[in-house]
Amino acid sequence: MNTKLLSFLLLASMCLVKCDHLILGDPNNKQLIYHIVAEYSAYPFLKRTKDVFYSNPEQRIISTILAYDNLQSKATATVTAGGVGYSFVNIRMDSERGKGLEYDIGIYS
Repeated sequence: MNTKLLSFLLLASMCLVKCDHLILGDPNNKQLIYHIVAEYSAYPFLKRTKDVFYSNPEQRIISTILAYDNLQSKATATVTAGGVGYSFVNIRMDSERGKGLEYDIGIYS
């Protein structure tokens, strides 16, 4: 089997099994411009949703966004506006039903 195809299938299968972090851009040699730990406690039978809004007052362009799921759950983080290449970003996080939410978010320029 072609090695490129095999490595692609292996990477795709790993992402299907566990993709709970949001990583956009490359954080190497970048300056951290914003950091927050976004968390919500669990409610039985309900999904928790939290939005994080960031706007850079100096109009610096965002080069990297890292959002790590500290609980290693099946929660999701999605950029809903702005992001890499913009000076602002909106990140929406949704928890599993009946579970809490805790994301460590770093924005780099």
